Amino acid sequence: MPTVAPLDLEGHCIAAVFLGDVPHFAMADGAIHRLDHGHKTVQANDGLLAAFHDAANDRMITGGEDGKVFAVKTGGEATELASAARKWITSVAAGPQGAIAYASGKTAFVRFADGKTREFVHPRSVEGLAFSPKGMRFGVARYNGATLHFPAAEGKPVELEWAGAHTGITFSPDGAFLVTTMQENALHGWKLADGKHMRMTGYPGKVKSLSWSVKGKWLASSGAPAAIVWPFSGKDGPMGKAPLELGTRGNAVVTAVACHPSQDVVAVGYDDGMVMAVRFADAKEVLLRRPGKGAITSMMWDKEERRVAFGSAAGDCGVIDITA
Repeated sequence: MPTVAPLDLEGHCIAAVFLGDVPHFAMADGAIHRLDHGHKTVQANDGLLAAFHDAANDRMITGGEDGKVFAVKTGGEATELASAARKWITSVAAGPQGAIAYASGKTAFVRFADGKTREFVHPRSVEGLAFSPKGMRFGVARYNGATLHFPAAEGKPVELEWAGAHTGITFSPDGAFLVTTMQENALHGWKLADGKHMRMTGYPGKVKSLSWSVKGKWLASSGAPAAIVWPFSGKDGPMGKAPLELGTRGNAVVTAVACHPSQDVVAVGYDDGMVMAVRFADAKEVLLRRPGKGAITSMMWDKEERRVAFGSAAGDCGVIDITA
């Protein structure tokens, strides 16, 4: 049985990530806790709304109710990168060459590594942000679809329309597909080469968590009594194919998913605090953590692939060592 090192914190955990090999837990009050030869804390935002793990630069980008954007590095150093003058920062993302994006109201901002910033104003509020893994472009989830911008160049954005409220956004690791979470119980996708639509429906609840498998062949999602894992290996993504349903439980709902760094395995977190690891090939399950307090809100594997950091809506956080 894997061992769990618990960390009982106050409030809602927005993000549980590894920076270097140190687990960090970003809480809704803006405190960033870390387990680094003991329990240590640094204060970033005054009220945290969004956090993003910038893997390329081994840092966490945070945005909050104080209108500020911070970069938190391993060791707890928190540096203010941007400010939107007391407006809430509701979404953050990190991209290539040290660029970051953040959103406040109807405006998305891109800050380049040299500190220069560009603004992109939309007709309705910006709900989610993501950078493409290929080239300097970023996507905005909005009402009735998504918008693709090229912040380093002039020119018109690409508008991808689909009726409804789009709340979150992600690019596939090869940059070929764009997928949004929706206010309704569905995902929507576009094949970027030709704009072809991909509808992924049938969820009993809202999808709040997405995770791509290592080579981008699968997209795992929350929002059902199982992790719903869509196949993206074909040229048209999941169209005409059924998803895998992994870690099914009759009395619980999946609230967070985190794909393994190198294998086709997904960590699945539930609304009762339980965590399981499930293999795609044969749906074999391993219990990583028994039910606890609060729904699992965030999980991440470490680089050595032996630990999983997790956080919950009730501050029930910790690290699971799967090799124990």
